Order: sequence, then structure tokens, then C-alpha cells
Amino acid sequence: MAGRGLDASSAHGLRQLLEETQLEEILLASAARALNDWDIGAKAISLVSHSENIVFRVDSECGQPFVFRFHRPGYHTLPELHGEFQWTAALNRSGIGAPVPRLSRDKHAFVPFNLPELSQTRYVSMVEWVEGTPMATLIEQETDPSRLASYFRKVGKLAARIHNQATHWRLPEGFERHAFDADGLMGEYPFWGPFWEQSDLTPADRAQIIYGRDKIYDLLSQYGKERANYSLIHADLHPGNLITTGENVHIIDFDDSGFGWHQYELAVAISYYQDNPHFETIREAIIAGYLTERPLSQSDIDLLPVFVLIRSMVSLGWIEQRPELDSSHKVPTLIRRACQQSRELFGSV
Repeated sequence: MAGRGLDASSAHGLRQLLEETQLEEILLASAARALNDWDIGAKAISLVSHSENIVFRVDSECGQPFVFRFHRPGYHTLPELHGEFQWTAALNRSGIGAPVPRLSRDKHAFVPFNLPELSQTRYVSMVEWVEGTPMATLIEQETDPSRLASYFRKVGKLAARIHNQATHWRLPEGFERHAFDADGLMGEYPFWGPFWEQSDLTPADRAQIIYGRDKIYDLLSQYGKERANYSLIHADLHPGNLITTGENVHIIDFDDSGFGWHQYELAVAISYYQDNPHFETIREAIIAGYLTERPLSQSDIDLLPVFVLIRSMVSLGWIEQRPELDSSHKVPTLIRRACQQSRELFGSV
């Protein structure tokens, strides 16, 4: 019996699948070459994600799994990359579970590696893999508001412990990381790009977002950077980056970590759940957890909705700067939230 030909949609899907398969094979082969700089006896390599960084799991002959990263080119300088590991080492010394690096054969934390297939040179690094379940997976399965609250109290408590360590830590000489300050978030050249130029914004949306941005910039500039409210922060402390094993919680992915306000840390953790019917419970729980370890004034708490809005705004810039990651499906929700929250907080243009 004669076979049927592929329609245009199916043909496109097949081509895309083939391209993705070929890319994965290329990346796995590249990882195998890059691993030659490490003495771990790799026996299996698998691609975990191809997003901000290219991330692999590497299983070694001794049974210890590792995370192997190809860092996004141009995102961090080499001193900034070293700053990430300096801080995670300090967090581990303080009893907060954070990534533990494995140095190369030549005792380097970061090794430059040429990827001719992508016309790129990237730094590569390795940390120990931590087995467990992402807290986000547990939250997605939870419908009981009291159980949801218990998870976010843990997140709040962990955020406070991070900030306690950061505010008392003496930075090593030459330490470098970026800053999510007024300029880094809302300035002319924000760290994640000019979100007000997002291509899907209507003229009315753009006007409202620019209006909100101007108000926020003035507010943050006047707010100040005191030890009580500003320090190194993880800056991506959402439950997907928290690995749970029993009662233990281990933090992963410090790629965005830098200097910033403590409320931004909390806003990042809860912003994904804004459409959850129990969002108010979630918000109250993360604050309650934080207050068990570190004070927050009422005026600090009152600014949390501003930082939730900031997260929506800067995420538009992040997506626009990374079209290859195909996160465009998130844009309509982010625009809706940003415009609505800007009007609620600052009024309409």
C-alpha cells in the first residue's frame, strides 16, 4: 500500500526534531572533549538543559555524579565567575547547602573551551550533582494551602539565612559580581536589557511600563543600599532551584547571583505563583519564614509588590535578549501583569 506524504506541519516538526537531535549529539561530543581537562573518569554524559547555560550531568566511574556547565558567553567575566564560587564556598562553610566545585586537572575552576560548531568559546566548570526533588515539583502536586505555606516558609527562612551570611561576610579582595541596583534593574542599560523595547508591547503597554519604570527608578534611588536591605543575593531563588532531600534543602544555580535588595529575592521566589488561588497565603508564608531568621521592617514589606512588578518587567528584557530559548509563550502574561501592577501601584499614564 502506498504511503502518505508528510504535510507541511509534520515535515517542519520532523526537521526540527532532526536538528535538535543533531545539536544534542554535537553538544554531547563537545562535552566529552571538554571533560579531558578533569580527572573524574566519566562513564556517561547526558544533556540536562540548553538554556542560559548548556548543562550536562556527568556520571563518574567512582559513582559521584557531577554538573558540567558550558557558561553563556558574554554574561559574566572570568572574575565574576570566580566570584560565584567564592560565595558558594562561603555559604557552604556557614552551613547553607550550595554548589561544590570540582577543579580541573590543572586546578582551575573555569576552563576556556572552543566550540567551533557554535562559533563560540565558552568557559566550562564542574560542580557536584545533588540528588533530590526540586521543591517546585512538590509544590505543583500540592493543593492544601497549609502545606503550600510550609514550603514557602522554608524558602523565606532560607533567603534570610543567605542574607545573614552575605551581610556579615567580608568580601575577598578583587571580588566581582553584577548588581541588581536601580541602574541594573531600571536604568538606561539594565542588566537584562531594555524591557520597555520588548517587541510585543503595544504603544499603550509601552507607555505604562515606561511610566512605572521611571517611578521605580526614583523610588530605588532614594531607598538606599543599607546592610539591612541590600547585599549579595541568589537572585533566582525560585522553588525550581531548591533541591529537597527529606528536610534538607540544597540551593543550585547561582548564575544570576549578585548584589541586590532582599525583597527582590523574595519577589523572585513567589512571582511565578501570582495566578495561584492561594497566592496571598504564599506571600504571607514567605515573609513569616524570613522573619524567623532576620528582621524586615513594615516599610520593607510594603515594598514587596514593587519588587514583584520589577521581576515581571526585567523578565521581558531577559526573554527579548534570548530569542534562541523560545520563551515567547511567557510574554503575554508578563505584559499583562506588568501593566496591571504598574497601574495599581503608580496609576495610569
